[in-house]
Amino acid sequence: MFGIPGKQAVSMTPAAQAHIARLMADGDHKGLRIGVKKGGCAGMEYTMDYVTEIDPLDEVVEEGDARVMIAPMAQMFLFGTEIDYEVSLLEAGFKFRNPNVEDACGCGESIKFKDVEELSAGRDA
Repeated sequence: MFGIPGKQAVSMTPAAQAHIARLMADGDHKGLRIGVKKGGCAGMEYTMDYVTEIDPLDEVVEEGDARVMIAPMAQMFLFGTEIDYEVSLLEAGFKFRNPNVEDACGCGESIKFKDVEELSAGRDA
């Protein structure tokens, strides 16, 4: 929907690919659906859910053995995002490096996106 021909909507680091592939194999899932929802102190939060059926309106991105689907409402907010999986001494989890984020809360759990008109204008260029 908001893509550039020949460019995937999101990319995944090798660590993210490996972890998503493990999650898919463990539960016999078809992938992970990523999206956004209202919430958190900055206004929006990322969502990730297991997928058993691929919605025909989802943007499907496959890299290696990993597959993610982007919910239709989230596509313009996630375009250009790099998904990583990081493990540290105290935590492990997915990290989103998203060029569309204008601000984030201190805890790192919620984000604020650039203005919708600005995001749409950037896709038309």
